[in-house]
Amino acid sequence: MKSFQEIFGQSPEIEASAPGRVNLLGEHTDYNDGFVLPTAIPQRTTVRLGLSADRQHHFYSEDLEERVSILEGEVTPSGFARYIFGCLQLLEQEGYTIPSLNLHVSSSVPIGSGLSSSAALEVATLRAVRKFLKLELDDIRVAQIAQQAEIKYAGVQCGIMDQMASSLADTEHILFLDTQSLESKVMPLPTGAEVVVMDSGVPRTLAGSGYNQRRAECEEAARLLGVKSLRDITDVGALEALPELLQRRARHVVTENNRVLEVVGGVSTQRFGELMNASHASLRDDYEVSVTALDALVAMLQETPGVLGARLTGAGFGGASVALVEAGKAGAIAQAVLDRYNRAGYLGRILVPQGQSQ
Repeated sequence: MKSFQEIFGQSPEIEASAPGRVNLLGEHTDYNDGFVLPTAIPQRTTVRLGLSADRQHHFYSEDLEERVSILEGEVTPSGFARYIFGCLQLLEQEGYTIPSLNLHVSSSVPIGSGLSSSAALEVATLRAVRKFLKLELDDIRVAQIAQQAEIKYAGVQCGIMDQMASSLADTEHILFLDTQSLESKVMPLPTGAEVVVMDSGVPRTLAGSGYNQRRAECEEAARLLGVKSLRDITDVGALEALPELLQRRARHVVTENNRVLEVVGGVSTQRFGELMNASHASLRDDYEVSVTALDALVAMLQETPGVLGARLTGAGFGGASVALVEAGKAGAIAQAVLDRYNRAGYLGRILVPQGQSQ
């Protein structure tokens, strides 16, 4: 791993960072104009940048030990560079003049675990460029540009939750977000509880998975129901006219929105956990985005004393689980579940609390 100085022969002029996120409730609702409840995780992506001496952008990923150089007018690169390139291109389309840049990325946000490593990279990049060029972009606009970078340059038809969480959330609160209006509210974490995040050891790729397919299914369900999006449906009884597959997909979205709104209306910590358990069942059975390893990990968490609720988090198809546990017990619970999970033949790891023995 090499520093900015070692790669570019100069010191960086600006540094900015952004966190990954974990979603406690509201999965696959954001691209349906629905409601979500993410929180930031301690792991962050840091971007350092300075001016390039030639007419090329130079991007370096410390973690991947990969360098990419892009001439003006070149096509979109692959890998990590496409997210950065997309952000810069979109800023130019907004009317900003972007000089040739040297940009160095380092990150502790796990890749492929469903914790929004791409959103953290996008938001950190935009924050660094905003700071360097003194751009008049607020945090919501940063999230919107980051989302468009993911859609247009990485090919993932994502909603805006990940980028909004990376841009607005912190580790001490949960962020209630209405993804249609972009109205948000910072709420305390449930009383007497803390968060555990564990990686199933099964990596997932959004663009190559069923993610875009699920979005298309939701759009078709909304079309058949005569509504702009599934957010406009609050009663599952209204879904009975749909074909069976689309009915299950839509039922997840409707019930998941209702779970988030129940929390926002005020629930006990125990009830919050119950809603997380119900969310996992819905993601597994109606939305079909879980995998065997995730189901096993979530079941082990749910069976462990001190765990209030657990579910997969992120898009699914692998990745991570999140659990709400009694305060003061996160480290012990995570280690006990990890030992049991790995004895069963899996290769999991603890992501939060950070620094837990593996």
